[in-house]
Amino acid sequence: MSVEPEILKATYLPGDVTEDKAAAYFYGRLFAAEPRLRALFPPAMDVSRDRLFRTLTVVVFRSDEPAELAGLLEPLGRAHRKYGVLPEHYPVFGDALVATLRRFAGAAWSARAEAAWTAAYARAAALMIAAAEADAAAGPPWWVAEVAEHDRRRPDLAVLTLVPDRPYPFAAGQHATVQTSRWPRVWRPYSLAGAPRPDGTLRLHVRSVPGGWVSGALVRETRAGDTLLLGPPAGGLTLDPESGRDLLLLGGGTGLAPLKALAEQAAADAPGRTVRLFAGARSADDLYDLPDLRRLESARPEVRVTAVPQDEFGPLPDALADLLDAVPDPAGHDVYVAGPPAMVRGALDALDRCGVPAGRVRHELAATGETVLPGADRDRPVAHA
Repeated sequence: MSVEPEILKATYLPGDVTEDKAAAYFYGRLFAAEPRLRALFPPAMDVSRDRLFRTLTVVVFRSDEPAELAGLLEPLGRAHRKYGVLPEHYPVFGDALVATLRRFAGAAWSARAEAAWTAAYARAAALMIAAAEADAAAGPPWWVAEVAEHDRRRPDLAVLTLVPDRPYPFAAGQHATVQTSRWPRVWRPYSLAGAPRPDGTLRLHVRSVPGGWVSGALVRETRAGDTLLLGPPAGGLTLDPESGRDLLLLGGGTGLAPLKALAEQAAADAPGRTVRLFAGARSADDLYDLPDLRRLESARPEVRVTAVPQDEFGPLPDALADLLDAVPDPAGHDVYVAGPPAMVRGALDALDRCGVPAGRVRHELAATGETVLPGADRDRPVAHA
């Protein structure tokens, strides 16, 4: 059997079939065939549904780009370890998927379409299984971490200091998915706020968002002594080991967390490498981590922190052109952007207008470990608010 991209596109969900309707059919078939699989999923299925259709879209639109397809599916295979997904589960998922597509494709479905989808799924499953098996040889599916300190810095924001039960091998700028005991099987990504420390502790900056199950539990209900589960570190918002260029870091809200990590790492690895961090917030009072950033600035003279409260400067993206006037050769920097989605998108547009090459810019919206869809690579952020 061979993968035939045009057939996949022609028999993907028709425009009059909603994702909700298709997902209800898919999960109904899946759990009817293997009821025990329901235990792998969270109580609410909305995130699982979204992930299903993002993955399907990748399989369809990247099916003729094997290297890119592998780069998108292999992280998913590794991430599925923490859900308890095993190699023997994949055929059951595949049967339910093909049955769902057959159900909704109507007259477009044929024996050739079934063969093409079966081949496409087999290739995707093989990539994910191989990635999971390689990852299993390197580390556990999750870490148990004790909350050593819970610092409620704002009514809606807390900084958590965690002590994992074993070394947590992350790079500055990466994130961890987090599960609380209150919401089993519900994982959410949070950036690690700081470079790796000699004592092995980790910090998370968490802002509670409306309707956020995990963020609300972490901010309002978690206490010192509680335990959390951490998935393996992920994300590509890391320093380029081949580059010695100065750094320009643009952050808003809890997007300061990974940028703080990058600043610490750069200052430790390459003294004399200039790091300029612009910290945006709604107001000066909302710059919850500014004292720590000032301490870093005092200890490392190559690090320069500029607070950009919106009530004084306007939104960070709007102020960026003026701020960059004080930066020698901004186009010659490595640029990192993290924060709420609207802020990141605005900053990317402002950097483009200022002549900063896109190839020098890294941002959180494409570095979350989630699938990235054609034409939608700016819409899947880590939980920054």
